[in-house]
Order: sequence, then C-alpha cells, then structure tokens
Amino acid sequence: MSPLKFKAAGSSPEVIAVYEAWFGHPQHLSVGYNSHDPAVIKDQIRHAQAMGISAFVVDWYGDREPFIDQSYAAMQKIAAKNKFRVAMMYDETDREVGATDGAIADFTMFHDAYLAANSPGREAYLTYQGRPVIFIFPKGLHTDWSKVQAAVSSWNPAPLLINEGPPGADVNSFDGYYAWIDPGSKNGAQDGSSWGEQSLSNFYETMRDKHPDKIIVGGAWAAFNDEKASWGLNRHIAARCGQTFKDTFNFWRRDFPADQPIPFIMIETWNDYEEGSAVERGIPTCSPAAPASATASASDSAQGAKN
Repeated sequence: MSPLKFKAAGSSPEVIAVYEAWFGHPQHLSVGYNSHDPAVIKDQIRHAQAMGISAFVVDWYGDREPFIDQSYAAMQKIAAKNKFRVAMMYDETDREVGATDGAIADFTMFHDAYLAANSPGREAYLTYQGRPVIFIFPKGLHTDWSKVQAAVSSWNPAPLLINEGPPGADVNSFDGYYAWIDPGSKNGAQDGSSWGEQSLSNFYETMRDKHPDKIIVGGAWAAFNDEKASWGLNRHIAARCGQTFKDTFNFWRRDFPADQPIPFIMIETWNDYEEGSAVERGIPTCSPAAPASATASASDSAQGAKN
C-alpha cells in the first residue's frame, strides 16, 4: 500500500464523537436535559474525557436551526475552559435551489461567529496540522462543493473539509472522508446482526487503495435503532453485548499497519437517542453481574475501546 499522507499525531487515532445539540427543543425527544444548560455541557465534557474522547463534532445547520446554533456557542466557550475540543458538522440543506449559496453563507456565518480572531472559545476548535476541521453531512446533494471550497480557501487558516465516504465524483472538493454508521435498509436484518462490517471494509479499503492522499476518519458505533425517530425506517444494529463498539472501533487496524494510524476515529454518536446510537450513558454490556440492558461505566468503556 502507498503510505498515508495524513496520519495520527500519536500511535493511535484521536477519538472524537458526534454530538446532537437539539435536546430541549420541543420537536425532539425529551432525554432529561437541555442542550443549552452549561452545567450539562460541562458534565458531558468531563464524561467524554474520561472515556478518552477529545472533541465533540456538533451537528450544525446555520440559521436554519437557531436553537442548535445557541447550543454550539455555549459548547465552544465551555470547551475552551475545560481543555476540550469542538468541531462543526455542517448539515447540508435538502433544498434544490440555492443550496450552494446557502452553504457559503452558512460557512461565512460560522467563521465570523466562531473562527474569527475574537470569537469566544476559538482556541477550542478542532484542528489538524494547524487547520480547522469541518465535517459535512450530505442530504440533498445539490451543493456545488467545489465552489464552497473555493470560497473558504481565503480563510486564514483555510479549513479542511471532510465529507461522508466513500468518495464520489467530487473527490477533489474535499480534503478527507469519514465512515458513517450503516444500519442498512429497512429490509435489512431485523435482529440487528448486520453491524456494518461490509460498509466499513469498503470504506477503509477504498481510502487505502485509491485515496491515501486524503484525511481518513474512521467510524465507530455501539448500536442503532431509529424506531423513536419521526424519520425512522425501523432499522437496527444490535449492541452484541458491547462487541459492536469494539469491532467498529478497532476495524481500521485490519487495513492499516501499526505505523500508519489514521488521524481520527469518530464515535457515532455521543447522544443521538432518537436513532439509538448514543454512548453517553455507557456502552451496552451483558456481564453476568448486570442485565443485558445495563451500561458500562465510563472507565470500562474507555478500556474496552483500547483492548
């Protein structure tokens, strides 16, 4: 294999986690806390740090979701005070008209509010080789990302744009790709036994063999169940007593040697309770001392991820 152009700073990937910042909004599931509460955010950061997570990647919609933008603002300021990192995952609009102009306007808004020299908590923003890392969550697929890339190239420093993989025809518009949780179709295995092995294998092999010059962000997940989501398709990934998390977390090792660690592993997700992928309350376990629905402690989860 060709050597990777971008590798982890240390001997293993940096661990980050996708964070949903919409709880407390009436359109979303009640989970017992409000995403605007500074005490909640501070506790979540401390908990994540205990699990070996260094950053939250916050799902962000620009001015389409003011509630989430307020959550992000609080998160970045609190992260800066607690030696934690934060990054934005831009949720692309599904509108066909104006998607590109909308994305450029949203990115400009984000830069001015959170990445400018005087932005509160700016030092907490996740960087790689000195450049801010921005993730893209594709939806409508109507955005011309080459134009967005050109627009943000004037930032100082210019951001790294990371899209969901594997790469498509617009590969030159992105600096890297991440693997995303794959629960399959609504006609998939209803017992949840299909945990995404084929999807991860395809992602890593494609990146290794065809795109070693791109930033590779691995994906890890503990479970999936979207029956509580209004958009759900009744898809499932079983936790398998914590084995799903261990398998996905370490899967990158199958395709990359120890001296070629990929830069990041992204846990999907920290707290998406509507799609049943949250690890905030622990990784599921089936230990004899606890029922199958019990969760591991933060320290157990971190240890399990490293073994």
